[in-house]
Amino acid sequence: MSDRSLTTLSAQSALLDEPHDPAEELRVLIVDDQPLFRRGLQMVLQNVAGIDVVGEAGDGAEALERVRDLVPDVVLMELHMPVVDGIATARRIRREVPSTRIIVLTMSDHEGDLFEAVKAGANGYLLKEVSINEVAEAIRAVGRGHSLISPFMASKLLEEFAAPARPVDGGPELGTSALTEREVEILRLVARGLSNRYIAAELAISMGAVKNHVRNILEKLHLKERLLDVPKP
Repeated sequence: MSDRSLTTLSAQSALLDEPHDPAEELRVLIVDDQPLFRRGLQMVLQNVAGIDVVGEAGDGAEALERVRDLVPDVVLMELHMPVVDGIATARRIRREVPSTRIIVLTMSDHEGDLFEAVKAGANGYLLKEVSINEVAEAIRAVGRGHSLISPFMASKLLEEFAAPARPVDGGPELGTSALTEREVEILRLVARGLSNRYIAAELAISMGAVKNHVRNILEKLHLKERLLDVPKP
């Protein structure tokens, strides 16, 4: 873990931002195999209005126990951990405690990790280089039931959906046509680091419309992965 990940925790993220009510506290569990990173993040987030860090865990197995006991609103989780990794943990959380939302906060910028995390049920994917303000805003957005796409994630999604269409037995070809023209337009703006508020103004649409498009994009990625995973007879 680099010192920079603790001090900057700075690419802007495009968040599904909403006005934040300080009276609402979102209960957060931090999961990371680096104790120093966990403690540092906990200390900073405890000073953020509306966020209550209720616990921490050092690996996936411990995280599952804590989620079952605490039922947090949001889990902030690294992918690469001992015992049980973040992908397997996300799947179990989604199955056993579906009310808990998951944000991956990781050092990994590998597109395979991104797609596996989204497929496993992650509601957002952030690199540890982002600022603490962006982490806090991500928690608020995801905790309120929205989805999160960072510029890094948007650029990878554009690459994935722009790849040559791949036929799936008994199903449609999956490629660029899976996204509408407006969805591609929004992804490109997100990849440039623009906020949802700016995107809404740029495209002359409402913030709600931007949020719906982002949700649809992620749903299409879920569908794409599910179709590609269908075993051949």
